[in-house]
Amino acid sequence: MNGETAWAVYEARLRRVSTHIHEHLDEELDMDRLAEIACLSSYHWHRIYRAIYGETAAATVKRLRLHRAAGDIVETDLGINEIAKRSGYPNVQSFNRIFKAVYGMPPARYRREGSHTLFESKQRKASTMFDISIRTLKPTEVVGVSHQGSYMNIGKAFEQLFGTLYARGQGHPGQRMIGVYLDDPDVVAVDKLRSYACVETDAAQPASAPLERRTLEGGEYAVLRHKGPYAEMHKAYAWLYGEWLPMSGRKLRDTVMFEEYLNNPRDVAPAELLTDINLPLV
Repeated sequence: MNGETAWAVYEARLRRVSTHIHEHLDEELDMDRLAEIACLSSYHWHRIYRAIYGETAAATVKRLRLHRAAGDIVETDLGINEIAKRSGYPNVQSFNRIFKAVYGMPPARYRREGSHTLFESKQRKASTMFDISIRTLKPTEVVGVSHQGSYMNIGKAFEQLFGTLYARGQGHPGQRMIGVYLDDPDVVAVDKLRSYACVETDAAQPASAPLERRTLEGGEYAVLRHKGPYAEMHKAYAWLYGEWLPMSGRKLRDTVMFEEYLNNPRDVAPAELLTDINLPLV
């Protein structure tokens, strides 16, 4: 087996496992079954998975379920009992305990008092509410994997991206993580939303399928520094477009906006996640 064939097989195994996890979050996920999907022994598979993704497969499942649950709490009227059941917890008590340990407060309180509620306040001045700066950015070359569907699920594309990069020997710690979002979720149906999970790259680095190259335009951007869970990001967008932009007197430039993720959800608690939302300006 030559080198190219070897990484292609390895890459395909990572993709199969990642896809299975994301598509079966409502079910009991057996770790030995994931090893079978990867066509590797359980002994070796868990070590390979952790080496590539920086966490165990069990930790990935827990993190993704809680991430989805936080989105359901913030964006829907589903009852906490229903969300707990959908997240694979045997009872609401265990769900409350684990959610509080990760997000800092129980689910019902998070729905009422989470940091997303700050963006709904009309009482404070826009200039002092959030960390907004005007920056002149250079053009950025990125390589990414496309995603179609809910923006909350772009993590699946990021896992495919990093699995592909590491399988090809092109991944390394510290790569800038960038999400490019092409559609307005208030206008486009969820299943039609288009986005890209990207990292900054050298223009000379090879990029064959499923990787795609993009260039993010340079120029002036309004940059909102968001701190907190990704489930709360849509509130920041609504405030940025609905309040900051009209008050700023600035005009939008006809190019894509993007997010840069300054730390990793595998390494820090959701409340400590830092994201720069980059809005292009004329």
